[in-house]
Amino acid sequence: MKNILIVGAGKSSATLIKYLIKNAEKEQWIITIADRDKSLILEKTGGSKHTIAVEMDIMDDEHRKKLINQNDVVISMLPARFHMPLIKDCIALKTNVVTPSYENAEMKALNDEAEANGVLIMNELGLDPGIDHMSAMRIIDRITEKGGELTYFESFTGGLVAPESDDNPWNYKFTWNPRNVVLAGQGGAAKFIQQGRYKYIPHNRLFRRTEVIDIEGYGKFEGYANRDSLKYRKIYGLENIPTIYRGTLRRVGFSRAWTTLVQIGATDDTYIMEGSANMTHRDFINSFLAYNPWDSVELKFRYYMKIDQDDNIWEKLEWLGLFERTPIGLGKDSTPAQILQRIMEKKLSLEPEDKDMIVMYHKIGYMLDGVNREVKSSLVVIGEDQTYTAMSDTVGLPLGIFTKHLLQGHIKCKGVRLPIKAEVYNPVLDELVEYGIEFKEKDFVPSEREVKLQ
Repeated sequence: MKNILIVGAGKSSATLIKYLIKNAEKEQWIITIADRDKSLILEKTGGSKHTIAVEMDIMDDEHRKKLINQNDVVISMLPARFHMPLIKDCIALKTNVVTPSYENAEMKALNDEAEANGVLIMNELGLDPGIDHMSAMRIIDRITEKGGELTYFESFTGGLVAPESDDNPWNYKFTWNPRNVVLAGQGGAAKFIQQGRYKYIPHNRLFRRTEVIDIEGYGKFEGYANRDSLKYRKIYGLENIPTIYRGTLRRVGFSRAWTTLVQIGATDDTYIMEGSANMTHRDFINSFLAYNPWDSVELKFRYYMKIDQDDNIWEKLEWLGLFERTPIGLGKDSTPAQILQRIMEKKLSLEPEDKDMIVMYHKIGYMLDGVNREVKSSLVVIGEDQTYTAMSDTVGLPLGIFTKHLLQGHIKCKGVRLPIKAEVYNPVLDELVEYGIEFKEKDFVPSEREVKLQ
């Protein structure tokens, strides 16, 4: 009998819990799920005899350690800021940990202690980060094993609305944390390397430097740069690659409209707007515009941002309700970014019958036997409903599959690790295919013009 502890029963845990319950009888697992809201757990377990629901405060040291000590592996679905006390306890109690969250410097510093205690801390095992690492490394390793030399690497991921639920001019709905969408690209310039030259895009220009990508069967998307692509050279063993670029996908037209909100200041999260508790949407936008009692807010906005009335950007902004006299409704002083998020959530949240969609795309160039070749690999996943979303599937299934193989003794690595080795990515990617999560891949010789454009 093996014991699994899941800490956190939020939206992203639904598919993970379903997968573990499905395999529990055969694998002889007892699954304990801990959350401060016990009702969230019960919603997802469906009364399964293989699960135990526990109400837990993650900051209760004694209770946390007691739970860890009763289990063979811990899957942390907590927000990243709560991981460290849990992980430190797991190392001390010699219990393996799996998370979908980004690895940080504080976590890396625990590597030697984890190895000494025979503990594995596997991070970044979700979608992005997670499936992106595993699918990219499978291609990279295959190329290098054949003697190929990589010449460029591009990778994009997007959480979007499924085509059948796409009913607004933004061609977008929130499928994950809305705050992350509003604050995207902030905190420094996006940086990458192209043909051996370092490139930087400041936040105010980020959404005007996009790449159009065509996904067969799903049409065109646009990709904008993530904050730091350079760190992936070391992670993927591509220290000398001339071009590496990672980005986020949206439907074509989203970024051009979004940049107007960035430039006017509506995404700023660094100061409180006085009087925001009593603002309407219209007041909020007007607060960024020059005082002029004769011109309407709409006219001032269009003039300031140089937007023609028949521009489709204007359709998006009006549809969003930015100029309505609707109270914002936050009830307290807030930052511009918090107010914009509130306005957007009213119009861009998924409806009960909506489905979400995950799109991932890799473009990898390499030289083999003197010939330039290219691999294009794409993944599209559409959710089932509001519980078993594409996001929940692509985060939860890799975690569940890996945990199964770890408990079966197939995973031998120890220390603080990422899922970039074959012993991890092969079993996870292979089983994901059984759940319809499968990449379409094309390996070909591009035209001479295409190679020069890289």
